[in-house]
Amino acid sequence: MLSRRLIACLDVRDGAVVKGVRFEQLRHAGDPASLARRYNDEGADEIVVLDVSATIEGRRALSDTIRAVAREVFIPLAVGGGIRGKGDAVAVFDAGADKVCVNTAAVEDPSLIGALAERYGRQAVIVAIDARRKTGPSSGFEAVVRSGREPTGRDAIEWAREAVERGAGELLVTSMDRDGTREGFDCDLTAEVAAAVPIPVIASGGAGQPEHFVDVFTVGRADAALAASIFHYSERSLADLKSLLASRGIPVRPQPVIRGDPWP
Repeated sequence: MLSRRLIACLDVRDGAVVKGVRFEQLRHAGDPASLARRYNDEGADEIVVLDVSATIEGRRALSDTIRAVAREVFIPLAVGGGIRGKGDAVAVFDAGADKVCVNTAAVEDPSLIGALAERYGRQAVIVAIDARRKTGPSSGFEAVVRSGREPTGRDAIEWAREAVERGAGELLVTSMDRDGTREGFDCDLTAEVAAAVPIPVIASGGAGQPEHFVDVFTVGRADAALAASIFHYSERSLADLKSLLASRGIPVRPQPVIRGDPWP
């Protein structure tokens, strides 16, 4: 059984880490490079940097921030926000990213997924899917874009299947209903996507307690779980969370050698 990954998310705006509820009411949470170094040393399996205002403001992700973070980590670094075409992706990789994360631009031009996969390999292409539960007589989930502000009318599960067909190597699935609420991941959403696609699914949105991670790896069938607030404010250490998961029979990657410690 493959190890489950714990991913620390840095939502960045104007060069600072911020966190809010459903991408709104953002408040300062720290310096990106400093937080990235801490998570690297504490045992995060990956770091994701999301420039939360780049798409809305029509600009690229902040290259200086990406470079500063990349200098501090020795684990995979993914970057999203403001990636509208191949040129934007080139800038992100040149700044030190290992993976690129596309959302709005992929919905508007799905061929972008294949173009990026052809150039960098599927393993380097994450398609982010922000989803809300449908209201009214219909059930299921709808994909939304532009930081959750704009509905697409597309079924999130069907879009997940198409993204895989076009070359996505991973899917980052965020429940907009749960984002920032700390009420737990939407395990129904994650499980539906995981059942529909043959590639890794990263669950996002709603982590508030250690048990939420147990739930999303078992009930939600996620391959990885991404969180922000629970880590930013030092409420739960990554080491303690990994210990809990291992005690529940959920395979996790071992803790790293802390920078400066003697090599074993």
